[in-house]
Amino acid sequence: MTGEEVDDAQAVYVYEAPVRLWHWINAGALVVLMASGYLIASPPPSVTGAASDHFLMGDIKFAHFVAAYVFTIGLAARLYWAFVGNRYARRLFVPFSRSQQWRQDLLAELRWYLFIDRSEPRTGPGLNPLAQLIMGLMFLGGGLFEIVTGFALYGEPEGAGSFAHRYFTSWVVPLFGDSQNVHTWHHLVMWYLLCFVIVHVYLAIREDVMTTHSSVGTMISGWRYKRRPAIKR
Repeated sequence: MTGEEVDDAQAVYVYEAPVRLWHWINAGALVVLMASGYLIASPPPSVTGAASDHFLMGDIKFAHFVAAYVFTIGLAARLYWAFVGNRYARRLFVPFSRSQQWRQDLLAELRWYLFIDRSEPRTGPGLNPLAQLIMGLMFLGGGLFEIVTGFALYGEPEGAGSFAHRYFTSWVVPLFGDSQNVHTWHHLVMWYLLCFVIVHVYLAIREDVMTTHSSVGTMISGWRYKRRPAIKR
């Protein structure tokens, strides 16, 4: 027997079911949000025939709004689980203390992913410091920004008595100057989140290919397995 095999004795239960469920639902919501958001900002060509026979942009906006609510509720649930879940669920946040060891591990992970060091860092299961930093700055920060600005834009046509207008539009639009500026920043941060998705997928696949532990499969089963060279016979 050659190659790699899983050592079950080294399996660690990292991602609980609520975290895994949120991850995949959130991934689907992001795909819908980015695709529909792009079409809202860059509308497709007009279709032929009577306008009453078509509701293309209305359908696109409806998909965007539904995905936005799914994304918002999911993120709120994930933040809640960061406090009540296991210790790996809490790694959604960058630690406030940022101890010397955390900084050293962050540098080691950065050197590893940039192909400067050939030896794999030993930072344990769960999100490593570099993944924590990316999740905190790119996903969590960018996601919250999109939620706030998105509800501010949603509240404009809803009117002054609506929930979105009262809690978001009333202060977000004046903060940015006008609604067009809110639109612009909302659209730009969408591309920022797309960069996060690309980096996130790259890092996850790279972990599977170049390290001694599982990554993508862990977000499916919840278990992180340590691989070791098989015994040659």
